[in-house]
Amino acid sequence: MELEEMISEIGALGKKCTCGHIHHHIPIETMFIGVDAFETCSSFLSEKKFKRVLLIADHNTYAAAGEKLAKTLRNSKIECSVCLIEPNKIGDIVADEVSIVQAFLDINEQTDALLAVGSGTLHDITRFCSAKSGKPFISIPTAASVDGFTSLGAPLIVRGVKKTFQTVSPIALFADIDVLVNAPTEMTAAGFGDMLAKFTSLADWNFGRFIADEPYCSLAASITREALENCVDKIDKIAARDEEGIRILLTSLIQSGLAMLLFGQSHPASGGEHHLSHYWEMEFLQKNRPQVLHGAKVGVSSVLLSKLYREWFTSGELLPKALNDRNDQIAKIVDAIPHADQLAELLKKVGGPTTPEELSISEDLVKRSLKEAHLLRDRFTMLKCYNIKFSQ
Repeated sequence: MELEEMISEIGALGKKCTCGHIHHHIPIETMFIGVDAFETCSSFLSEKKFKRVLLIADHNTYAAAGEKLAKTLRNSKIECSVCLIEPNKIGDIVADEVSIVQAFLDINEQTDALLAVGSGTLHDITRFCSAKSGKPFISIPTAASVDGFTSLGAPLIVRGVKKTFQTVSPIALFADIDVLVNAPTEMTAAGFGDMLAKFTSLADWNFGRFIADEPYCSLAASITREALENCVDKIDKIAARDEEGIRILLTSLIQSGLAMLLFGQSHPASGGEHHLSHYWEMEFLQKNRPQVLHGAKVGVSSVLLSKLYREWFTSGELLPKALNDRNDQIAKIVDAIPHADQLAELLKKVGGPTTPEELSISEDLVKRSLKEAHLLRDRFTMLKCYNIKFSQ
């Protein structure tokens, strides 16, 4: 399915959805993946009559894409300023107060739009600034590494704690296929890991609606599952890391992001595996350790949760009062998650890590996160239910 068609179809389905959720709106005007993405972006900006834009990038993403994009825009008489987010003292780009203030200082009244040139972290910084400044933003992915390009949520580190803020989606997305193909291989593997994590996030969401009446939308869930299944079905092409495979992966990531945008929250794509990832990230920040790619963490944490959920449920240790007669429903939810070794094999195929040890995450940190990570979000996942059982 072409991206323009995807926007139109999902938007039309959203208008017909009867789940009762209030959002169901796709404000993205256009999306494009191709060899002439920067020229297409320039034409879009001209059509919008945007005369002055700010590129928010880092030194690596500016070299990979920002410099060429800036030159293309200036050739079209669009004034282009650049904000290069500086790394922290251990060399990481982090979406925290320091980075956000740096970006804000480069936004002025004459700025017509913000362009996020990078992957997840730079998009989180930009979308937060966009929401607070009222300046629209445009997504320029430089790697098929995360599914947050088209979503509303901006996970930020505030006073050392990971918090997700509901902000705004981009008004457009333009991805240069050559830039994506030439991205570091570990970032592509991370993108696949972020998609594979939907097995546990969808299971957690389904569990939460049955047990705790979490808000649910079957349309958003089906859109996410379709993206997940397409990604897994095309794993050989993705593992090849050629133009077709990268296009398939980014399209799946975009579709997952659109499901979150449609629903207005991250439930379709973020469950216990993301809570573990956020916990690990906070620990690394506190210890001044270099960060690990988000998709790598959630891929590994999905393997952990697949094993935990299956062992926990088959042991018969679920909360009987909370579940009543719903064991059959819960069994179907757990059975829909592939076994841990199956998930690990898929990750291996794209060159991604499969164990915490490969990410230098200690056994002690894993144990603590399994007990405490559910506290980071007010969301009823199987991980939360598991901990309620053992806290009684």
